[in-house]
Amino acid sequence: MPKSTSEEKYRWIKPILDKEISIKQLAKVCPFSERTIKYWLARYRACGLNGLDNKSTRPKSQPHETPIRIKERIVEMILKNRLCAQKLWYKLKKEDIDINVRTIGKIIKAEGLVRKYRIRKLQYKYIKPTLLPGDLIEIDIKYVPGRIGGKRYYQYTAIDCASRWRHLKIYDNMANSYSISFLEEVIKVAPFSIRAIKTDNGSCFTNRYIGYLKSSDPVNPRLHSLDIFCAKLGIPHYLIDPGKPAQNGRVERSHRTDQEMFYDRNCFKDVITLKKKIKSWNVYYNNLEHCALDGLTPNEALARVQNVCT
Repeated sequence: MPKSTSEEKYRWIKPILDKEISIKQLAKVCPFSERTIKYWLARYRACGLNGLDNKSTRPKSQPHETPIRIKERIVEMILKNRLCAQKLWYKLKKEDIDINVRTIGKIIKAEGLVRKYRIRKLQYKYIKPTLLPGDLIEIDIKYVPGRIGGKRYYQYTAIDCASRWRHLKIYDNMANSYSISFLEEVIKVAPFSIRAIKTDNGSCFTNRYIGYLKSSDPVNPRLHSLDIFCAKLGIPHYLIDPGKPAQNGRVERSHRTDQEMFYDRNCFKDVITLKKKIKSWNVYYNNLEHCALDGLTPNEALARVQNVCT
């Protein structure tokens, strides 16, 4: 008795190999078809007895597999911009490439390009009212990494909570006067009217935790110069709770994007180059697709709101 399927197949084709019988004659008495016998003969002549072993019937190709051209395009885009799968889907959609978001995620994972988080993020539940452009502007300051010419510089950031439109400016200090001049500039260049701002509790934005305690009259404390400026314009100035940067989440998230996509990829020899590139980067950011805007860019979101209002 044969000990394996390969030996059983060999016993069927051995008379043909010994030229004792033809293929057609064997097919008449064999439970297998003439085509199968020919396949066994070809495998035996090519690989010997090992060629008769049973092979997997699993298909070697997927009829609905993503074309290699699209895979290469996805890898090229993520290496260039380090965007998430959702944002890549927005960009590919504009290039008329139809692909599922989960497929993009699988391709990124297969290429080993998935971002690795070391800790699990805390999830805060906040009430998110519907906002219009200009209803609330988050303002914060980011340290420019490293020193340029032996001096520290600071990036002032203002972002609209509704449209994610941003404005950036580089200063060499965090003085109160710079906070006021930055807000004045934002009011001039913003394509909407600003109705409220929100900042953290830094001394360049408020003296609630410094000046109030030192005031001689606790009932009428000495106000911060930014608060006085906002009061003249009729713009409310909101403060986040101490130690709760997530309440300023939009500007904090934009700072992470600045670090990953701008500062980590550029080297500045002088502040003039920094200021020039930060303007180009801000233009690029305002034309970048955002998941929170369902694939729209900040400029597109502003245009859509203006069309609806008109």
